Amino acid sequence: MANFTMGRYVPYDSWVHRMDPRLKIYALIIMMVAIFINYPTWTMTYTILGILFVFTLILLWSARMKFTSLLKSLSGLWFMVVFLLVIYILVPRYSEGNEDWYFLIGNFKVYWESLLEAGKVFFRLVVMLSLSLVLTATTKPLALTDGLDWYLSPLRWLGVPTPILAMIISLALRFIPTILEDVQRILKAQSSRGVDFKHGHIFAKFRAIISLIIPLFVSSFIRSDELANAMECRGYDPSTKRTKYRKLHFRWWDLLEFVIVSAIVAGCLTICITGFDAYSFFWGLSLK
Repeated sequence: MANFTMGRYVPYDSWVHRMDPRLKIYALIIMMVAIFINYPTWTMTYTILGILFVFTLILLWSARMKFTSLLKSLSGLWFMVVFLLVIYILVPRYSEGNEDWYFLIGNFKVYWESLLEAGKVFFRLVVMLSLSLVLTATTKPLALTDGLDWYLSPLRWLGVPTPILAMIISLALRFIPTILEDVQRILKAQSSRGVDFKHGHIFAKFRAIISLIIPLFVSSFIRSDELANAMECRGYDPSTKRTKYRKLHFRWWDLLEFVIVSAIVAGCLTICITGFDAYSFFWGLSLK
């Protein structure tokens, strides 16, 4: 958990850091659409996800973030990969006319489509978390709050307190790494007192987890109280209209980035709607 970097701002001077936070939020949302839509074939699915992953790696490299930081943040996904494989093995998935199985585990047939489905879910999670990492690592918490408040501003006509909602969301993102650091600290403290989190039967592990959860809740409430006092000392009043020291402005390169991201997602949607298969298309051209 100490290696988890989600929610931590990394202060560098790159073009990704200088992007307008509203554009980065927009890019994250529509890229999620491109990630989770269903493509006509498995070839196109993995091709598109691979292209999006390479695009994410380019963003990480441009933001001067190390690839190892991404691997450390994704280290917790390996358990999910194994879990997905087990689920898809026990619940076979195959399409009519495509019932080729790869190998047997006892009396269970493991189908190619089950493995491909598990890989697709894992690949989607990797790309999604990578894009979220780019957003949180290259955007200051205050800028992220302003961007969220700008998107939520139409709800003010309905009486929704959008500045409060934006502040809550940004604080939640900001305190993810802090809470994980508290978990690591409490784990070490409880282990030094003789609590065993790795061995013993299930009830012993459950009691060990309780010894972790209760101090974590206490620590979180203390941090919340300290944060509330600090905000009051700085004159924060959610019931009054807030002024901003720095205002967001779109620049010409933000427009260029908007066009590039929109074009990528538009291409993905076109492939999904038309059922385009690049493999069949180029294979047909080679036969001609």
